[in-house]
Amino acid sequence: MPTAPRDPGEPPPRLPRHLQPGDGWVECECGRRHWGLFGAAGLLLGRRDGEGRLTDVVLQHRAPWSDQGGTWGVPGGAVGPDETPAQGALREAREEAGVEPGHVRVLGEHVLDHGPWRYTTVLAEVADGATFEPRATDAESVEVRWVPVDDVASLDLLPAFADAWPGLRATLDHGTTGA
Repeated sequence: MPTAPRDPGEPPPRLPRHLQPGDGWVECECGRRHWGLFGAAGLLLGRRDGEGRLTDVVLQHRAPWSDQGGTWGVPGGAVGPDETPAQGALREAREEAGVEPGHVRVLGEHVLDHGPWRYTTVLAEVADGATFEPRATDAESVEVRWVPVDDVASLDLLPAFADAWPGLRATLDHGTTGA
């Protein structure tokens, strides 16, 4: 059963924030600043029905105080200096959405390369036999839940995720990445 969304006016839970070695802003050639001194990564985790069709994905409704807050995207964040993007995405999904790495089968990666900064979307599906409900496990989320794939585009998506969603969905639909 999904957890109820937290009232946006309610103060975030008081959880300790431990800065990681990769936390920090990078001024990019694109004119924006991006989070993650060594890049950033997020987990796009899909679930399939009994016939192997992609049915839904885990999405995070970002806290209003966060960068581009109030939008929906994938759990993710800064990659540490000694982490691969997949390790960083799995760590962040555990921290933000309660997704245990053992419940995930990584399929591949999609990279948005800005030169001095990169964002890696790690594409994955629920591992055989794993069952769980994602949930908001830190103050960075208003809500985390399974979203039917046909409903994703109707949400107020993080702009970069909105741009990437059609291609990411097509890739995840097929269960391979070609990355």
